[in-house]
Amino acid sequence: MSKTRIFALAIIAIMLAAILTNPKEEVFYIAVKEKVKTLVEKELNYEHQDALNLGMTLFGNRIVDEFVKNNVRIKNYYLLSIVSLKWQEEETPIGGGAFKNIWFSPKIDKKAEEIIDILKKL
Repeated sequence: MSKTRIFALAIIAIMLAAILTNPKEEVFYIAVKEKVKTLVEKELNYEHQDALNLGMTLFGNRIVDEFVKNNVRIKNYYLLSIVSLKWQEEETPIGGGAFKNIWFSPKIDKKAEEIIDILKKL
């Protein structure tokens, strides 16, 4: 077998593996919700974690779920997926996923600070 065929078969195998192991949308939504919860906890910076946990249980989880459902977009390109956040008619890529892994860019921290600052002013 020639080197060209081996190379082509290897590329096809890698592409097939990428397609089969691309994370599902539900996995992305769960990961984004967890990231948003940790960012909210970090930004609020309460001294009493018990009060924060109670508040998140009563109100926060519902708010986070609605925020993620309405503002997070997942674009599936079969080989990989891109997660973006739509806020005030501006769409910012905040992460991606491939081979059953999900990565978040540092832009998510900056965007979270911006959104929380806007919400604090309301």
